[in-house]
Amino acid sequence: MPEPENRSTPPRQRPNQNGDPQFNWRALLLLALSGALLAGFLVYRAPGGNVREIPFSQFRAAAEKHWVDASRPLELVSEPGNLNDYLRGWSRLSEAGAVEHFSTQVNLQFNTDLREFLESNGLEANPRTETNLMASTLLGFLPIGMFLLVLYFLFRQQIRSAGRGALNFGKSKARMMSREKNRVTFKDVAGVQEAKEEVQEIVEFLKDPKRFQKLGGHIPKGVLMVGSPGTGKTLLARAIAGEADVPFFSISGSDFVEMFVGVGASRVRDMFEQGKKNAPCLIFIDEIDAVGRHRGHGLGGGHDEREQTLNALLVEMDGFDTQEGVIIIAATNRPDVLDPALLRPGRFDRQITVALPDVKGREEILKVHAKKVKIAEGVDLGLIARGTPGYSGAELANVMNEAALMAARRGLKAITKQELEEARDKVRWGKERRSLAMSDKEKENTAYHEAGHALLGLLLPNTDPLHKVTIIPRGPSLGSTMYLPTEDKYTQRKNELLDRLIMIMGGRVAEELIFGDVTNGARGDIKQATDISRRMVCEWGMSDKMGMVEYGEHEDYVFLGRDISRNRNYSEATAQEIDQEVHALCENAHNIAKDLLSKNRSTLEAIAKALLEYETLDGSHIREIMQFGSIQNPPVSPEPPSSTPPPLKPRQASEKPSSAPGFPPEFSGAPA
Repeated sequence: MPEPENRSTPPRQRPNQNGDPQFNWRALLLLALSGALLAGFLVYRAPGGNVREIPFSQFRAAAEKHWVDASRPLELVSEPGNLNDYLRGWSRLSEAGAVEHFSTQVNLQFNTDLREFLESNGLEANPRTETNLMASTLLGFLPIGMFLLVLYFLFRQQIRSAGRGALNFGKSKARMMSREKNRVTFKDVAGVQEAKEEVQEIVEFLKDPKRFQKLGGHIPKGVLMVGSPGTGKTLLARAIAGEADVPFFSISGSDFVEMFVGVGASRVRDMFEQGKKNAPCLIFIDEIDAVGRHRGHGLGGGHDEREQTLNALLVEMDGFDTQEGVIIIAATNRPDVLDPALLRPGRFDRQITVALPDVKGREEILKVHAKKVKIAEGVDLGLIARGTPGYSGAELANVMNEAALMAARRGLKAITKQELEEARDKVRWGKERRSLAMSDKEKENTAYHEAGHALLGLLLPNTDPLHKVTIIPRGPSLGSTMYLPTEDKYTQRKNELLDRLIMIMGGRVAEELIFGDVTNGARGDIKQATDISRRMVCEWGMSDKMGMVEYGEHEDYVFLGRDISRNRNYSEATAQEIDQEVHALCENAHNIAKDLLSKNRSTLEAIAKALLEYETLDGSHIREIMQFGSIQNPPVSPEPPSSTPPPLKPRQASEKPSSAPGFPPEFSGAPA
């Protein structure tokens, strides 16, 4: 669709492709013409020019020598308001000179004998009055006007910008999207098949409305896309803009709210006015929670500009004077804070959940991004997809980009499987900090800590498969134990959670057994175990003592305006029992972990020594140690870091899970 005219852009000063105003040749031409007219006028009005100005004494001498041309009468010119007169005529001004037009200034108050002098020399002066008040006035004010005109053209853009700022506060900032600029279609959207089908139905309705109206159906007035950050909500809206043959306006929720009262509501009305003029059309509001928050939950008194803006939005979407043809598409990752009046049918008739992609969706997303880079032959994107459970579309795009950067740094011609796997670990767990100076004592403590996690992860029957163990600092941790689930998981069983608690306690227990002392490295483990235990008791009904009762009102996100007024829905005695149950779950997990590691202490020490030697071990290496007592296929020994590290050398291929993981991978380690 054609690019619309920007209402705030002056018609004579269109922005070029870079967004800068074009040079105004008309203004320059007008300025040059005005300057030329002023110069010509000044030359015309100047006393000189082709008239030679001489003193009166020289005129007297020429008259006495009869050099003045008597055939042409002299003129005695007087001007109103001027005390001096001008005597003009034709004369030779030297012995051998030619006849010239001269002018001399006289004062009749002092030269009272001028008439007698002229008559005695055979000359005659005709008096003439020269009145040019308009020209004199114009000559006085013209320089000032020219100066103001030059200032106007110099500061023209600033003056117009100031005018727009003062008069266009209430104008909508919605921008009409161009189909030819950065066009995205449904082919570029993958991993959200159900959401894509629902929005594709809207596009089909706009293209062929009679097909849906045969049975009396009507198009939804609003579509709300809900999902975690990075799942592709905005990308889906851009795909709608690329597919639809109707005007598409885009605006952010924060563009409505300003410091001036009433501006947000005015912009909402103006946005819908633009939509009605271009109906049928689509309006996309990104991050609508910035303007659609629950009313009545503001902290403090006074006028709430956000509420007035929301009221205007509610009325325009489904009010008394609502017109058909304007479809609202909104996106948010905080549906819990939206006002209920905004979510009801008639305003947002359809809510589309854009969830994290499953293993098939992740593979499709990787294939879409693989079209923009060069992938080596034989790289199985399905295997990479199975190794990225819980990754959003934005994270997968980042994985592909990081792999491309790694391949470029290493001088490769294409991205291999190794770069993709290293990029996956970097995006989720952070970059390896090999240059961090750790003492041998801290390395040994970290090795036993991570060995405790890894060993329990393999001994317990209900834990996810071990992916990798490392004592190389990565992100905020000094060491990491990584797990990848074997299938897409959408629920968690009690036995799995209990074994997970035991595995989390493995790091602290290993420190107790080997060193007889503990460090603060288990801070993250303790926090994670406490959170799981409390949710088992208060939310999931997994405590025999507390029963299947929810204690407290639990939300995924905190909304201070709502939560600050809530009271706890259980007594102090119940709170004490909850604390006891949480403590019992953690303590029981600690005891089981201690018993298991004590029985397998030799294996624990073998894993820790292997970590100190190789720094990073795959799950297959840990299983070899448990089965044979040592590593049968050892990895490449690490090289000490230098100030200018050489290109990374490829390591041996790691064993990866063969089935499809889906639940977010676990992360255990010693935080820095």
